[in-house]
Amino acid sequence: MSLALLPVSAEARIKLAALPDRADTIIRLDHPSATLIEEERVLTLQKGLNQVDFSWEGVSIDADSIRLKLLAPAGRATLLNLSFPPKEASLVWEIHAQEAVEAQVRISYLLHNIDRLITYRGLADKDETRMQLKSFLILRNFSGEDFLKATVFLDGGRSFSQQILHEETKQILLFTKAATPIRKVWTFDAAKLPWDPEKIETNVGIPVTYQVENTPASGLGGSGLWPGKIRVFQEDGHGGAIFLGEDHTGMVPVGEKMEIYIGDSRDLVVTQRKMKEERINIRRNKSGRVVLYDTDEVIRAKLENFKDRAARLTLIQHIPGEWDMESCNVEYKRRDAGALEFEVELAPRSHRELVMHYHRRHVR
Repeated sequence: MSLALLPVSAEARIKLAALPDRADTIIRLDHPSATLIEEERVLTLQKGLNQVDFSWEGVSIDADSIRLKLLAPAGRATLLNLSFPPKEASLVWEIHAQEAVEAQVRISYLLHNIDRLITYRGLADKDETRMQLKSFLILRNFSGEDFLKATVFLDGGRSFSQQILHEETKQILLFTKAATPIRKVWTFDAAKLPWDPEKIETNVGIPVTYQVENTPASGLGGSGLWPGKIRVFQEDGHGGAIFLGEDHTGMVPVGEKMEIYIGDSRDLVVTQRKMKEERINIRRNKSGRVVLYDTDEVIRAKLENFKDRAARLTLIQHIPGEWDMESCNVEYKRRDAGALEFEVELAPRSHRELVMHYHRRHVR
């Protein structure tokens, strides 16, 4: 990338002065899909009309995004227009200076092929109650441009100085949290898992996740946690670690939970059956054809914990359409119009039973 001052009368663009070095460069990575570059330079302008050539051969710049702003001295120079020479990766700004002056300018543009990835590494303790959580920024530059010294901005106002050259990839530690509280949760979704695993020939397990709250109480909560890949390990009690699994997390706003899938487990078993499904309150048209009816339904689920430790099971049930609950022996909350969520604490080597008696209304 180059910047040059040109005589206004020249038929061909000819460089007049040495390339002014970047005074400051900012790389903004706080947008998930675009990288904004802001660089400041000092231009030596002559009195009258000046042409400033900005070219980017071999650099992946979005030409429509390039902007120049005159910073100082205020009112001593005016940007008149710009033009794009045909078939060239360049543009020319015309700047009028009231007198010869050293002008400070800021040039900004969107740059392709420089991006960031966020990765996490979690090490859970033997009891699976706390986890050492580390986050890394993977900075990759394949833009065609070298940045010898730049200030890199992330979301939440976080920044650091870094040199990153073309075709270079760097891993930078963002944070380490030594003892982040975690909660291990088994989740049975009746719409996704078989109701009776004994009737399935393949090995059926219940998905297991670690939940990490992005809150100050957990040592986090300063800003949202970016999407990224996370690898989770567990201390084995002998100075080593066991690999539990790998997951990709979404954006986790402040106050929300990071859900980390670590595999399936047969330590908890849910066996569910529909005990009753009858049509009631049947409505017919004049021809005697059934046009509407309600239902009377009962679902019974046996929840078993074969572990030597207590476990928390999240049970998700689905009731389509309009419905009302006649009776239910376990407290629940509604996720949405048709989904119910039960949080069930299971003691070691124990079982519980869930019984739902409900009616679906106005079934066609």
